[in-house]
Amino acid sequence: MSFSDSDVSSHGGDYKNFRQISRDRLLHEMLRSSKSEDSRSSWKVLIMDKVTVKVMSMSCKMADITDQGVSLVEDIFRRRQPLPSMDAIYFIQPTKENVVMFLSDMSGREPLYKKAYVYFSSTVSKDLLARIKNDTSVLPRIGALSEMNLEYFPIDTQGFITDHERALEDLYGENAENSRRFDVCLHAMATRIATVFASLKEFPFVRYRASKGLDSSTVVSPRDLLPTKLAAAIWNSITTYKASIPNFPQTETCELLILDRSIDQIAPVIHEWTYDSMCHDLLDLDGNKYVYEVPSKSGGKPEKKEALLEDHDPIWLELRHAHIADASERLHEKMTNFVSKNKAAQLQQRDGSELSTRDLQKMVQALPQYNEQMEKLTLHVEIAGKINRIIRDLALRELGQLEQDLVFGDAGTKEVINFFRSKQDASNENKLRLMMIYASVYPEKFEGDKASKLMQLAKLSVEDMKAVKNMKLIEGSANRKTSGGFSLKFDSKRKHAARKDRTGEEETWQLFRFYPMLEELLEKLSKGELPKDEYQCMNEPSPSQTSDQGNGSSHGRSTRTGQSSGPHSMRSRRTATWARPRLSDDGYSSDSSLRNALDFKKMGQRIFVFIIGGATRSELRVCHKLTSKLRREVVLGATSIDDPPVYLTKLKLLSETELSIDSIRI
Repeated sequence: MSFSDSDVSSHGGDYKNFRQISRDRLLHEMLRSSKSEDSRSSWKVLIMDKVTVKVMSMSCKMADITDQGVSLVEDIFRRRQPLPSMDAIYFIQPTKENVVMFLSDMSGREPLYKKAYVYFSSTVSKDLLARIKNDTSVLPRIGALSEMNLEYFPIDTQGFITDHERALEDLYGENAENSRRFDVCLHAMATRIATVFASLKEFPFVRYRASKGLDSSTVVSPRDLLPTKLAAAIWNSITTYKASIPNFPQTETCELLILDRSIDQIAPVIHEWTYDSMCHDLLDLDGNKYVYEVPSKSGGKPEKKEALLEDHDPIWLELRHAHIADASERLHEKMTNFVSKNKAAQLQQRDGSELSTRDLQKMVQALPQYNEQMEKLTLHVEIAGKINRIIRDLALRELGQLEQDLVFGDAGTKEVINFFRSKQDASNENKLRLMMIYASVYPEKFEGDKASKLMQLAKLSVEDMKAVKNMKLIEGSANRKTSGGFSLKFDSKRKHAARKDRTGEEETWQLFRFYPMLEELLEKLSKGELPKDEYQCMNEPSPSQTSDQGNGSSHGRSTRTGQSSGPHSMRSRRTATWARPRLSDDGYSSDSSLRNALDFKKMGQRIFVFIIGGATRSELRVCHKLTSKLRREVVLGATSIDDPPVYLTKLKLLSETELSIDSIRI
């Protein structure tokens, strides 16, 4: 099997971020290179299955694909029109069904396409390869037969998912280990994660959260062994790549840390106060799509419009990790700056005096850009305003303060009981989320009939309380006490707290005190300080290698850019530098992309972290923050990215025997 020799990993060549490499490989290595010399037309057909079409759509835009000469995109399992004068590119999973369909398309006297360029998303078995090579009518019609090894779904410049929305249910549900779905899910997850390293040509140190019950005195549940099993499966695939892919590094070039949701059961349910998290938590988004109304030009009913909150929007890119109050302030400043500096805006604000020809000319030149920028700014001002109204209407500031005080040990049972008694009108979801945080910090308060009394006090249903009960399924062994995760057993003499305040951190906006445990674990990993008995390694480095791993971080400490030397707003405490990019002169666009575009040539080795059972937006934010701080690109992988309402639904399903997440509308 062929594999393009593109030097894209952090051990050489021009450094590109994780998502750029994925996109470039699909567009250039696959689409652009698939062209026969005798083809009459430069246009091609692209044929994919339900998995690879999602890989493609999350990496590239349709315009990118068209630019590479693709005129038609088809589903391999749909009936397709014969196009015998055109070449076809097959980007498919290496399954028996896909291979049968491909051979059916290209065999016989009248194949559907002139030539076929076949790219498999992961390693193809010898049996399927033999099946293709044994079909003598198809073989001469194959222009390329290659393993792309790209079967992950980029959701961010530094994030990907394996698209296992049911991972919690399949891996952590009651008796999940006895189901066939347990092994199928684990195998598919390992295959997709391994393709990340094949695609980037990175050879990782594979570390994983080890089970604490590996001695004879403790019974270890299969759930507790999940990181161990996943690490072993990934390691098997990577050793195969090491031997089969040309120019694959033979020594370690990066680090992979495999965790599960048990390391932090607070992060998925606590209110995270960034613009990004608030949008997905409080607004009714369809993925990243926000639907809003604008006045009709004809004076009729308001028209519905859609906006994608994604990286191509510079305002979103700049503000997504900022505190919602900070984002609101900066949006107001942007709007003020924009109106004061934009010609069209200034001219539109004038009184009824007659405009000169020169004024009109300036206005016409500025209008297209003005309309586009004004629309974007207005959209984000509306979104931020809507979020702030919801925060006010639901009294989320008071709830958020209690959540964080609980986590840091500044509040306890008395405050929680007072909240449930005085806030009877709080939503069930918010009361349940508070109850889960309380259970994380005070697990002994849920022993015996104490849980039912708390349930009655909070007026929560038995169905709601399943989420609290099922936290134990994710926690696994009750004897485990990891660094960075809450334990089910606490020393009653010490102060209850699930987090310690971060020393040396800049003060930030109110309710910005919380941090996911992932941040602490990644910093320890970068320093080589992860406890070896809790976090083991498939390929343990030698002492000399250990001292070299984090060399990239020694190229200079993270510089504090974008920090104003003037007085700060009395409404806030000092804002963390990573959340405070400066305004550019036009008052609209941000130079944050330039400020945050680190000198990748001076970066250390990449760090990859994968969370079984889903990750949170706060954990993705931490990976961006630590990339600047550690001078190492930190890439987050997970089975899915879950917002609190979805996570609660998934958690309730862990004790269901018949229902599945597919049958419940979230």
